[in-house]
Amino acid sequence: MPEPASAPQPESNPESRSSSSAADSAVAGSGAAALPWTVVAAGILVALEGALGLGAAVVFAVRAALGKIEPATSGYGTAGWFAVLGGAVLAAGLALTRGKRWGRAIAVLTELLLLPVVWSLLTDSAQPVLGALVGVVAVAGLALLFAAPTTRWAAAGYAADTE
Repeated sequence: MPEPASAPQPESNPESRSSSSAADSAVAGSGAAALPWTVVAAGILVALEGALGLGAAVVFAVRAALGKIEPATSGYGTAGWFAVLGGAVLAAGLALTRGKRWGRAIAVLTELLLLPVVWSLLTDSAQPVLGALVGVVAVAGLALLFAAPTTRWAAAGYAADTE
């Protein structure tokens, strides 16, 4: 006599369970939990900020090589600083777009550290247009990083397995 068909078993993979809705998802991975669009958007924004930092490093290095630096600064030192920080921010942004939770911490710190820069540009530096642009980017980044789908995604990495 043939064996009766058993009922399908639920998947035991904890990443296959997601508390976010399909509307919160941008990438429907192959069997893995979907990555919220807010995480992908934040990752792209942060990666662009990191790329700008690396671009600034190149500009500072070229200016130093051409001898066009101010006496109070070290062109190569400033270029190195921007290269390290820009590279870390770029890596964090790319990590977010790939669903790596560690990138969120660097991204949040980056956006928070941009806020005093915004204030300086708006007030003492008398560059309100640039200050407003950087402010919009920083606030948008923070909004994406603290959006409900993003925080649910980040918290899912710490969820206890109930099985």
